Amino acid sequence: MALISYDTAREGAAASAVAPSVDSSHGTRLLPGVLSIVAGSVDVICFLGLGGLFAAHITGNLVVLAAHIVTGRTTPLAPILSVPVFITVLGFARLVAAGLEEAHRGTLRPLLTLQFVLLVSFLIARVASGSGLDPDAPSAVVAGMLGVSAMAVQNALVQLSLVGAPATAVMTTDITVFVMDAGTLLFRRNPNDVARARSRAKRTWPPLVGFTVGCGLGAVFEAVIGPWSLALPTGLALVALALGFSSRRHLSSESLEGR
Repeated sequence: MALISYDTAREGAAASAVAPSVDSSHGTRLLPGVLSIVAGSVDVICFLGLGGLFAAHITGNLVVLAAHIVTGRTTPLAPILSVPVFITVLGFARLVAAGLEEAHRGTLRPLLTLQFVLLVSFLIARVASGSGLDPDAPSAVVAGMLGVSAMAVQNALVQLSLVGAPATAVMTTDITVFVMDAGTLLFRRNPNDVARARSRAKRTWPPLVGFTVGCGLGAVFEAVIGPWSLALPTGLALVALALGFSSRRHLSSESLEGR
């Protein structure tokens, strides 16, 4: 029995090293809030600067696409490409994570690094294209797909690399969960239900606030400095990457102390 318990604990430690819990360190607790600001700012900057393209909210692109088709208006290329590009990058991120998991290596830092590289590329492509860009111009479409790719990686890493993390780019889900949990806190009497609802609510409210703040800041930055507004989410992605590294150091030190 002791051997079984030891092996089970060791396997659990290995799993947490590959995908740490969102509550495992101060860095991982901050990550969803920071990433939600990234998603909110990228989404609004894309929408305003690239002709109504949603980078994080892919459902929005489907709505725009359907509206253009039904009304007979010219269908923009970027919303058409955004869905297959998003799905393809999600699949690529899953393959990368699977390879890392097979090697018993963490997935958080590599995926955060990939997102940061994509956002840097998005910033460079957007600045090089200049202001007043035609949304259907090849440079605009390429820039937009880099933004969509970065958000696909973010959606993947939240699912794969942070156990228990709320969504950071889909606020409909987070709002629903938060309101349901608030109702549980108000009307339920079962202490276990209340405890679970309180725990989820503590995780859910930072992305809600962060995404809202990101949208506001992104809109202001886009209006004031145009393409350079993407420096905001790119800088925050670097902060997220630093938090990912700090969480890894925290887990490593815990493992050493456990030995």
